[in-house]
Amino acid sequence: MSKIAIVTGAGTGVGRRVSEVLSKEGIIVYLIGRRKDKLVETQNFCSGNTEVLQCDVSDPLAVEKAFKVVEEKHGRLDVLFNNAGIGVPAQSIDEMPFENWKSVVDINLNGMFLCAKYAFALMRKQSPQGGRIINNGSVSSVTPRPGSIPYTATKHAVTGMTKTISLDGRKYDIACSQIDIGNAETPMTERMKEGVPQATGKVDVEPVIDSIHIAEAVLYMANLPVNVNVLNMTVMANKMPFVGRG
Repeated sequence: MSKIAIVTGAGTGVGRRVSEVLSKEGIIVYLIGRRKDKLVETQNFCSGNTEVLQCDVSDPLAVEKAFKVVEEKHGRLDVLFNNAGIGVPAQSIDEMPFENWKSVVDINLNGMFLCAKYAFALMRKQSPQGGRIINNGSVSSVTPRPGSIPYTATKHAVTGMTKTISLDGRKYDIACSQIDIGNAETPMTERMKEGVPQATGKVDVEPVIDSIHIAEAVLYMANLPVNVNVLNMTVMANKMPFVGRG
């Protein structure tokens, strides 16, 4: 029987690449995102069985409805790749508009909470119980970039969410993993090629890596039995300024 997976933020970047790889492996993938046109583009890239579910992950009713579609069609969910996220232009805390802070929190934290909530509920009540939630963290969940307070705060919060879900899910055979990504080549990291501010105050070009490596890591976690967990995995450009002093 084919596994059932949901990928949020499936319309672009890492979400699109993960959807491609999961579907190629015979997993039935539900593509969630705000823009239907981008989700259809992803669907066209996928070689396997996929379904488009247009949904704003920051909207509780929309998320509940999307997960209900999967439950009614399949009666179960095996994998959630909790990936949807955004960033805003770099600014120090005193210059950061509250609207920018809120927009990031709504997607990166509230959206991730809502998707994990409904995935957990379905995995808990299905028979047999269990499944895997894979949260997209970031190397920013460990070390910030200058001017990144909303993004960094939400990604630190995701780490706490991952550990708590992992703990709460034990008795229901629900595993929760986190992948922390550093400089995967996506539309979000295009600026790395032009140069980004460093902790030293300089602006440097940074190396990026093909997002296929992220997708293959997610596939590895998705295929693990629920009695095995990768609590945290970092996949990053080897020479990016993360390890060490700046």
